[in-house]
Amino acid sequence: MKIIDGVKASAAYREKIKAEVAEIIDSGKRAPHLAAVLVGDDPASQTYVANKEKACRSVGITSTLYRLPADTSQEELLKVIRFINQDEEIDGVIVQLPLPEAIHKDIVLQSIDPAKDVDGFHPVNVGKMVAGLPAYLPATPYGILMLFEHFNIKTEGKNCVVLGRSNIVGTPMSLLLSRKANPGNATVTTLHSYSVNTAEILSAADIIIAAIGKPLFVKADWVKKGAVVVDVGIHRVPSETTQSGFKLIGDVDFEAVSSKASWITPVPGGVGPMTITALLMNTLKAFKNEIYS
Repeated sequence: MKIIDGVKASAAYREKIKAEVAEIIDSGKRAPHLAAVLVGDDPASQTYVANKEKACRSVGITSTLYRLPADTSQEELLKVIRFINQDEEIDGVIVQLPLPEAIHKDIVLQSIDPAKDVDGFHPVNVGKMVAGLPAYLPATPYGILMLFEHFNIKTEGKNCVVLGRSNIVGTPMSLLLSRKANPGNATVTTLHSYSVNTAEILSAADIIIAAIGKPLFVKADWVKKGAVVVDVGIHRVPSETTQSGFKLIGDVDFEAVSSKASWITPVPGGVGPMTITALLMNTLKAFKNEIYS
């Protein structure tokens, strides 16, 4: 069994981004610029945004945080996004989810200029991705592709099972692995809450992407010997063995499954670091007008 170390892979990719950003600045141009919009005071969202800001600083990308109170109206939020859309000094924008219940997420995400949609959630970018055209890819699936590339994990001709069908991870991951590209060219099955014979289908998979949102859902006897297992889930559960009283676990029973997998991501330290690195990569692409010229 080998660990798909997201921390090491992320560090390698970020060094490349940092070097390219330094060349941009040395040539007399401004640094790429990412803006984040945070509505409310959800602790997990605040932590995630803080991590994004720290990551931007580490590679030389400028970051700006628009922090709005929880009672911000939808129209007030849309006004902020319109302002960012028109700011030529900002290359990419992300709206941190979840949003307060009174705000319609889809309306907000669709208000972002597709050319600045570095989260890859706008229908224009989703459509371009489906059509196999250049697009900003959603950060988590993009990060997983980068992991496969970094560790030279082959997907061509493999039987891949994606657990989960969310618009953020499961659905785009299925599309990207089945497309005619590298990584890609896999035979993909998507499983979800209405699927039957889940264990049987998983047991035939060469590659498992677990993004079902259920702690320790994937058991060892569901995984065939030598499978590649990527765990997207992250759950905070009580623990008597840690000083904080909590620990992080994924959708996969790591201790049991790791004895059967050829490659496996840990939680934490697997997919998570690559999600933010993929966002940095998209921001650099936005600055360079690689997707929209």
